[in-house]
Amino acid sequence: MTDVVLSVHDICKSYGGLQASKNISLDLRMGEIHALIGPNGAGKSTLIKQIAGSETPCSGQVRLAGKDVTALDTVARARRGLGRTFQISELAMEDTVFQNVILGALGAGGSPMRFWRNVLGMDDLRGVAEAALERVGLAAKAAVRTSELSHGQRRQLEVAVALTLNPTAFVMDEPMAGLGTAGSKTLTGFLDGLRTQAPILLVEHDMDAVFALADRISVLVYGEIIASGTVNEIRSDAAVRAAYLGDEA
Repeated sequence: MTDVVLSVHDICKSYGGLQASKNISLDLRMGEIHALIGPNGAGKSTLIKQIAGSETPCSGQVRLAGKDVTALDTVARARRGLGRTFQISELAMEDTVFQNVILGALGAGGSPMRFWRNVLGMDDLRGVAEAALERVGLAAKAAVRTSELSHGQRRQLEVAVALTLNPTAFVMDEPMAGLGTAGSKTLTGFLDGLRTQAPILLVEHDMDAVFALADRISVLVYGEIIASGTVNEIRSDAAVRAAYLGDEA
């Protein structure tokens, strides 16, 4: 039995004469954090959109838990277990922490008619939401308005919302963005433990976090993967140093 949870095979994406993704193949395995790094404009966001379902590749395939999901939209992929967090938060800032999570649980259930009932009183959804908040360490903040959370706590809340899907895999787009040194250290520790829940494909510019967390790293430059390997392999790769890491290696 394969331990590959999420994979892309020969993904290509063009916008007119611009080829944003060039025969990209990579995978995410059980229990790991696989970091995707590269300079601005390398095509990371385009690739993530194709993995999540908001963009359709011109050719190639995306597979989740062994199933071809290339033709599915973001909602269908989420319901199949693809949990995503975003570089720019999509939380409802005026709602409470608990309301954000229970609405995530509602969407995961796939029953839109429940919007017309008192979802906050449904024991099954409350249980899912409470368990997710407990997992990320925000149970004590359940009644707090989301706008009052720190930036790092909002990142944890995004993970809690994703956890209501009982995810097979996470795709995280720059979770350290906007965090200071202390916040990055806290979130790094949290994500390190989260891989036991589901593996993480991590897009990140914070190289200290990448080097601390990643089991494997893939480097994307001008729409192509130029190297994949362990932290030590990537740090010592001359082409990667020249294209992206420089002194950070």
